[in-house]
Amino acid sequence: MVKQAKAQRMLTHDQIWAALDRLAARAGLSSSGLAKRAGLDPTTFNKSKRVTSDGRERWPSTESIAKALAAAEASIDIFAGLIGDGTGDGRAVPLLGFAQAGASGAFDDSGFPSGKDWREIALPSAEDNRAFALEISGNALMPAYRDGDVILVSPSVPIRKGDRVVVKTKAGEVMVATLKRRTAKALELRPLDATQAERTMAAGDVAWIARIVWASQ
Repeated sequence: MVKQAKAQRMLTHDQIWAALDRLAARAGLSSSGLAKRAGLDPTTFNKSKRVTSDGRERWPSTESIAKALAAAEASIDIFAGLIGDGTGDGRAVPLLGFAQAGASGAFDDSGFPSGKDWREIALPSAEDNRAFALEISGNALMPAYRDGDVILVSPSVPIRKGDRVVVKTKAGEVMVATLKRRTAKALELRPLDATQAERTMAAGDVAWIARIVWASQ
């Protein structure tokens, strides 16, 4: 009697790349940030590198995965746990276009999503249940963020000097910048574009400020 071999489930291209995205998010990094920390070319894990110009799937090498695990201080067991269908350990968070973020009613007085224009997106990691995502439109935030990138914003995570943040003023302006200094009286911001001037605003003019904890680059 010939025994039928059980069909074995194979790992997919999307699963491996999704696991690398989750690994980066677990370490508080973007995919390019993880590659850089691992000593690889910053574009190694970028989405544009996952498929060749003729449409063939490109898989990460075992060497690059090993270096990424070392950089993220994670074991192969942890990486295996990040592999799965869908978003695994991620969850759906509210998503809004960055251009819409300054609209009246998009946020409540505490800086949390409000109104009916929000959609949902599943992201690799969102431990803060108040986290929300903004989708970048246009190239005004290049080279840090490009058109179509999604940034995950966490209102609950402590903000430190040098963090990238989203700031909304009481006048309704929404901006992305690097926090240079924060005091009880003022907020000093450094633009992502080094050619632009730094900006200082009175603390009383700030509606809210929240840290960017992940980006889908």
